[in-house]
Amino acid sequence: MVELSRRVNLTKTPCAERVKRLENAGVIKGYFAALDPEAAAAAHVVMVQVQLSRTTETELREFNDAVQRIPEIQSCMMMAGGFDYLLKIRTRDIASYRKLLGTAISLLPHVMQTHTYVVMEVVKDEVTLPLASISGKRSK
Repeated sequence: MVELSRRVNLTKTPCAERVKRLENAGVIKGYFAALDPEAAAAAHVVMVQVQLSRTTETELREFNDAVQRIPEIQSCMMMAGGFDYLLKIRTRDIASYRKLLGTAISLLPHVMQTHTYVVMEVVKDEVTLPLASISGKRSK
């Protein structure tokens, strides 16, 4: 809190009050530690396009619920276009991914087809949000 107060040019108490208001309002959803994927045995990244057999509300909900239960799926985004979902998956290596594909990904509800793209190099993968859109200023 001391470092944050210094950065935003506020004393500690008003800064802590603002942070608490942002937490209560749901703007700040939580805190995390940035882990090294190599050290955590999760450096292998694949992007997987998923096409479902049907996309009724029930099928979408069943797929979404099942995705939540697979920890290797780092993100799941519903897409508009030629496929339904894009998954970002982290595993130890290609063999681990191949096993996950056969035992979990292809068995997700209503999956008709998947296409896997192996990431050769991660150039940028931010978890922070650009605050320029909120403040009107370019973030540093």
